[in-house]
Amino acid sequence: MLHLDQNIRPLWLKLQSRQSHYVALLIWILPLLLFGSGNNSLMAHDEGLYAIRARVMLDSGEWVHPWTSPHHKTPGIYWIIAVFYKLFGVNEFAVRLPSMILGTLSIFILYEIGRIILYKKIAWLAAAIFSVEFLWLQYCRLGTPDVSMVFLVLLAILLLLKAEIYLKNYPKRYINYNTLCFLGGFCFGLALFVRSLMIVLPIIALLPYLIDVSRRQRLLKNPAFYFGFLVGLIPTIIWLWLNYLHYGSGSLSQLLNFALQVGSKERNGNGIIFYMWNVPAKSFPWFFFALLGLFIVIRRQSVEYKSLLVGFPVVLFAELSLVSTRLSHYSLCLFPFIALLAAVGLDALTLGVTGKINRQSKDGSTLLLKTSIKRYLSYGFGIIGIFLIITGVITLFIGNPEIHKYTTLILVVGAGWLILPIVWINRHRYKARAFFNYWLAGWLIPVWLGLAVLGYNGAFSDYNPEFRSFIQSQTVAPILQSSAVSLVDVSGKTGVLINFYTKNIAERVDSFREVSPNNYAWIEESKINESANSRILYRVIGKVKQYSLVQVL
Repeated sequence: MLHLDQNIRPLWLKLQSRQSHYVALLIWILPLLLFGSGNNSLMAHDEGLYAIRARVMLDSGEWVHPWTSPHHKTPGIYWIIAVFYKLFGVNEFAVRLPSMILGTLSIFILYEIGRIILYKKIAWLAAAIFSVEFLWLQYCRLGTPDVSMVFLVLLAILLLLKAEIYLKNYPKRYINYNTLCFLGGFCFGLALFVRSLMIVLPIIALLPYLIDVSRRQRLLKNPAFYFGFLVGLIPTIIWLWLNYLHYGSGSLSQLLNFALQVGSKERNGNGIIFYMWNVPAKSFPWFFFALLGLFIVIRRQSVEYKSLLVGFPVVLFAELSLVSTRLSHYSLCLFPFIALLAAVGLDALTLGVTGKINRQSKDGSTLLLKTSIKRYLSYGFGIIGIFLIITGVITLFIGNPEIHKYTTLILVVGAGWLILPIVWINRHRYKARAFFNYWLAGWLIPVWLGLAVLGYNGAFSDYNPEFRSFIQSQTVAPILQSSAVSLVDVSGKTGVLINFYTKNIAERVDSFREVSPNNYAWIEESKINESANSRILYRVIGKVKQYSLVQVL
């Protein structure tokens, strides 16, 4: 019995340690996901479009082809949101909850990946950094398919890593190894149903790792991997077949044409250097530590997973830059690897490179360089903090309400950056490990506080406050909740919001003349003016964003 307890005890301690890390990460991320001002309104594009399409499926009861013409995207995300509508009702919370859940699980999966390819300390730091990357947090609070795709990609990577380790430790247990390979391929196949052909980019970016693993274990020759991929494609294949029976060959061509259009049409003047500034800005300050981590990983011969740590983000960055349509959220698959590499860079600046990246002897010049870098960074961001505090105080005396919205953010982030110089000045009072933990906290806490303030102010939840205030007003809210409302050629971003927030849509018409007497209607102001000569009597309930809610008399 004593012998059994001695065998179980290390495993139990290991499980306890992992659970404590999960709990700490959950405490770290949940406030950022839940902080809000109590006011919510959808982002018109693209969140509002996904929300409306899911509602169309729910309202019509037709989940395969509710459209009048073939659709250009696979319906995975629409199905997910529609299921949450059934559970929680048609509202913003139901739209966004899937991304919150899958985003949190993605953080846990990144922690597990970090434990395998690096070290548990770096893994936890990477997961904590991943949680406070601006663009990632923003999309964890949006009802779009991007976070779902990142979740499936990270899960597939974790399963393949587990399969590789399993075969090393248990070379004769091929059934379990093949099961893990099958599940990894299944995740990639299922991702096509959720994110359409965008999944092709991360699959191509993963080829350096897949080829590297195949040299040792012939993963690319394993039938289980491809069988899993084919099984994951089944929902997409069934959907395409049912659409073919309904529309003909248009569904597949629409899917392919949309992918070609995305790949060939530049938007908003975002040239080939777009991601060179956008990714660093949306992941500040972690991107610059990631560059240091990338240099360290490339330089160290002992790193086992260079093909994953270096190959995946470098190839994906090149792919994204070459695709003509360049938008911020297309780069979300880069952000987990930015976090991993940033953790490597920060770890190198503190206690040195640990874990699977073996320590090497450090001469005096290396230690002096690291000390100088930490000193310059500490004092540099301390100066930035002082500047932000002064700026925040000045804005308190400026009577512009738009500036006042950011005053709290400026003051909080500025005060947070003062942690770094304070810790550095008092470094001799701490033991080495305690000092480095405080120094790392000095990087994480200001960013966390800044994101928390943004969340509390509604920056991650209230994208159209003017429209929200209008539909919640005492005169408009009862009409939208209880009366049937017609839509007169409603379009554009405001049209997306109108479609979602109008609970009972009577009909969609092309002309004001088609609205029945005593009925309510949304109509663009310019079209009301065009109808002025038609002698239609109407009463304007209210106006918002060039649209009017009217009642035909």
